[in-house]
Amino acid sequence: MSRLGFGAFLAPHHPIGEHPMLQFRRDLDFVEHIDRLGFDEFWCGEHHSSGWEMIASPEMFLAAAGERTKRIKLGTGVVSLPYHHPFNVAQRMVQLDYMTGGRAIFGSGPGALASDAHTLGIDPMVLRDRQDEAITIIRRLFKGERVTAKSEWFNMNDAALQLLPLQEDMPFVVASQISPSGMTLAGKHGIGIISIGSMSSEGLQALPTQWGFAEAAAAKHGTTVDRKNWRVLLSWHIAETREKARAEARDGLLRHHNEYITATLQRPGAKPFKTGDEAVDMTAFSDNAAATIGTPDDLVERIKSVIDVSGGFGTVVGFVHDWANPENTMRSWDMVARYVVPQINGYMKELYKSRDFVANNREYFNRAREAVMAKINENEAAAAALSVTKSSMLSASASNAIDFDKERAKAGKR
Repeated sequence: MSRLGFGAFLAPHHPIGEHPMLQFRRDLDFVEHIDRLGFDEFWCGEHHSSGWEMIASPEMFLAAAGERTKRIKLGTGVVSLPYHHPFNVAQRMVQLDYMTGGRAIFGSGPGALASDAHTLGIDPMVLRDRQDEAITIIRRLFKGERVTAKSEWFNMNDAALQLLPLQEDMPFVVASQISPSGMTLAGKHGIGIISIGSMSSEGLQALPTQWGFAEAAAAKHGTTVDRKNWRVLLSWHIAETREKARAEARDGLLRHHNEYITATLQRPGAKPFKTGDEAVDMTAFSDNAAATIGTPDDLVERIKSVIDVSGGFGTVVGFVHDWANPENTMRSWDMVARYVVPQINGYMKELYKSRDFVANNREYFNRAREAVMAKINENEAAAAALSVTKSSMLSASASNAIDFDKERAKAGKR
């Protein structure tokens, strides 16, 4: 596999209680922060209920983020296609692509929250079929086709886009959890995948099987899927030590699990944790743990293990949460960029080789040291100064630095 891409996925998951306007602004600050750090992708989702996930239009948020960033790709994670007329989605994505200078990624899903579908009066049984239908239509529109289509949930008459995407081939990505639906859909259309179910231990173990669904569907429909277009979602909080990471994450993680996962979503099998330490232990240090709360080295080890389990993928995407306060969250992502990314992608490999070569082949540089001493000894004043020179740090940055004590001893014997 080639170098791994790194991204961030903001659902968002924010505890209720902070001014929403300020939270939106802080989220935009976060995107700007990881753009400066060199991350490859940022994703945000679409939700209409639950209180904790308050971005209703990822396209609007990403348009604002595009004005504050320079290079990072901006993905809808995801547009819930069954909630929208496909023509409107296509037009919004094209506009987003132009407004961000060709940095848009079109991520779609059937809709993550049953409460959203209920709000819109949509039967959950039809969501995945509608997503498939909409993707087919939107891909045709992006190719410049004029489309007439009649469906139980939308009609189109001679519909064509006035503008095609700025990118020649805007990336299409579908969300996948534990069921085979997302992977099968990706294989059918020959598009990318973002595996959200990988945030659980069951999801991580299922990754090889999940990829098999995509390959089987691709073979059936005469398309291809590429692991470089596969994104895998992980959760982490990173600090200088495990103890510090634990202390920073424990209270927010406890609140996230107890108030959102357990009390709001009422996820099957989820039980409230009694303490913050129990939350950390069960989330990051139990046998079934899927998250990383620890040091950069811990996250490097986790990512490598997921690569091994899955067979390889193109981008690891970190889930953005409020386990820690805003300052420590920003620092966590800073540490990932500084220490995890270069270790995973081998950016420092040649630096280590260069350092070891210089340290272990000193005989190559003795000639340069001798040349310096020859020039000193040619000059009486310089030779005299050598006898009173005290610091060997004068030439500390050079490989031909002189050992003054040794040279003075040699001069004394002459």
